[in-house]
Amino acid sequence: MPHTAVRDRRAALEWGAYALAGSMLSTTGHAQTIPAPHTLNNPGTVMQASDRLPLGSSDITVSPLGVGCMGMSEFYGPTDAAEVQRTLDAALERGVNFFDTADMYGRGANEELLAPLLTGRRDRIVLASKFGIVRDANGVHFDNRPDYVKRACEASLRRLKTDYIDVFYAHRIDRKHPVEDMVGTMADLVREGKVRAIGLSEAAPATIRQAHRIHPLAAVQTEYSLFSRGPESEILPTCRALGIAFVPYAPLCRGLLSSQARDATHLGPGDFRQALPRFQPTNFVHNQALVERLAEYGQRQGCSSAQIALAWLRAKGNDIVPIPGMRSVRHLDENLGALSMALSGDDVAAIEALLPIQAVAGERYSDAELMTVGL
Repeated sequence: MPHTAVRDRRAALEWGAYALAGSMLSTTGHAQTIPAPHTLNNPGTVMQASDRLPLGSSDITVSPLGVGCMGMSEFYGPTDAAEVQRTLDAALERGVNFFDTADMYGRGANEELLAPLLTGRRDRIVLASKFGIVRDANGVHFDNRPDYVKRACEASLRRLKTDYIDVFYAHRIDRKHPVEDMVGTMADLVREGKVRAIGLSEAAPATIRQAHRIHPLAAVQTEYSLFSRGPESEILPTCRALGIAFVPYAPLCRGLLSSQARDATHLGPGDFRQALPRFQPTNFVHNQALVERLAEYGQRQGCSSAQIALAWLRAKGNDIVPIPGMRSVRHLDENLGALSMALSGDDVAAIEALLPIQAVAGERYSDAELMTVGL
């Protein structure tokens, strides 16, 4: 077994290759309808079924905030397995029903982590998983071939110990193989009852439209936050024109929009943010000054910068379902607190004035990595 430091470094490098995983955009040419923002019917209490939102045109409804599970297995340094399990259970108890994983997170370990959560409670959970990023002896690569799609689904079902996946995403687009073939295979899985709905992650508008013509997409997943507003130009309007839900991952910019972020030189072993441009020391200092503005604004509202950032996303529309990552009950409750905040149009404008669209220093990924998203 490799030395721990070597293994952690390898995981960070593999994530870098994975993140070679967006933003080559094209216009939709359609008028967009922006659904009204949604707040809990009973602020400060456990979410109820009446608080759930439709996931695109599918028959699936989800809590207005989901749980991004990636960091529960790796990529952000060591995890506390017991606290992670408490967090998953607490999320379900508080009415969260939308959990997002992928086969490449922990090389399948993340899906296995969720299996106990499903036991005896499967009908209470909307489970999303993803395929298409392969980590093997040859490194990291993308694979959208029909036979791989089928094998990946079967493997995920085994690890999750369930007979269906609610939302099955293509994690990245593999340009070596036709999108039509991949989506056609995903549609076959829906017809076979192994998948309820399908989606894409980090896809360009043209790809979204192409896929949606073959089989309706329930959701599209892309990084979106106050520091990553690229989807606003074309991806989000495309989804709205087609009736597709939008699921922002990294809605807190991988912790940067919280008050507890640290720069790359102070991150622990196995934390892939060490390689991200926005966490490099000079960029980090600039970005933290922006977050301090947000924190001061939040302080006047009696909330944290993270809560303001999530409430801002929710105010952007009822078709947006953020999936922040979290590994503790404390962070879960902080995130859920954002759902009781109803931001006015003036609030949204004030927040965006504090963090102008081009103010953040550094891209979300390296130049090489950006070439593999938005395809």
